[in-house]
Amino acid sequence: MQIVFKLFQWYALNKRVLPWREITDPYKIWLSEIIMQQTQVQQGLPYYNKFTDRFPTVNDLANAPEDEVLRLWQGLGYYSRARNLHAAAKQVISDYGGVFPADYNKLLALKGVGEYTAAAIASFAFGLPFPVVDGNVYRFISRLYGITEPINTNASRKIFTAILNDQIPPDTPDIFNSAIMEFGALHCKPQNPLCNSCPFNNECYAFRTNTVKEFPVKAAKKKVKVRYFNYFDFQFDGGFYLNKRPAGDIWQGLYEFPLLETAEPLPEYEAIKAFSDITGNEKGWKLQETKHFVHKLTHQTIYASFFKVNCAKKPDMTGFDHQLIQSEELDKYPVHRLLEKYLLLLQEEHD
Repeated sequence: MQIVFKLFQWYALNKRVLPWREITDPYKIWLSEIIMQQTQVQQGLPYYNKFTDRFPTVNDLANAPEDEVLRLWQGLGYYSRARNLHAAAKQVISDYGGVFPADYNKLLALKGVGEYTAAAIASFAFGLPFPVVDGNVYRFISRLYGITEPINTNASRKIFTAILNDQIPPDTPDIFNSAIMEFGALHCKPQNPLCNSCPFNNECYAFRTNTVKEFPVKAAKKKVKVRYFNYFDFQFDGGFYLNKRPAGDIWQGLYEFPLLETAEPLPEYEAIKAFSDITGNEKGWKLQETKHFVHKLTHQTIYASFFKVNCAKKPDMTGFDHQLIQSEELDKYPVHRLLEKYLLLLQEEHD
């Protein structure tokens, strides 16, 4: 089954105008691919524009402080992408003199670059015939061929890559990759795909067998971990206490309020007593208000309580690596989405 001709016809009529298309700059293509991972175009596009404006070259990005990179990334989620982006920029400078290598395996060796991203850079920037396999491609190809192998397994990538290797034109791999991803995003959608107007409905296994909703097949997800975070927003001298999160856990390198993680949710008085037992601090504390949030990540659900505490005197934070910053300086510090939601709520109430 040859799909190239129909794909190219559809793409010529339906493709979106996006700033990273029709260019061959590997730096901007790489930026766009990292930003758009697990992100909708309408959400990622402003971040792409911010990064290319602030860091027009890979050298600019490599020389920026990590906090600045994380601050610019704030709100996009999956912050390891930003840290890897920064590290890979430094690799390009140190290993390749600031020039992206026109070699798939060397691209694959860059921090945070997987098979999909390496194939995207190789094909879009350098015209190399490496097929991209993202969620849109998995969905379209699995429906078209009736592939029942779960797409979230290593075996499935080999199956899909083999099919696409037989299809990708050696002279226009960039157009093929753009077209197949665009078709999956706009036509062969996860919900309500446009099957009746699909150029492939005569060939499509899922359409012919009325099983479109059954594809793509996914293996069972891992059990979601539940965590309970108790944050303390100490109000003292017009400032906040912030701490940078450590390595080895979510939100590495981002800032947050003093945190007490517990095995179960705690009532207000128990949470404050538990924290004061650690710091020996409770005298002069007055609980002003409490706000609760549920924050869902890929494999974790966090139940967070924010305790706004007025302090008559400066809290003793011995044993906690926190720093007191003034409210007007907060914008300089990259914070995770959960803390950002809390701060936005406070701002809305104040306004």
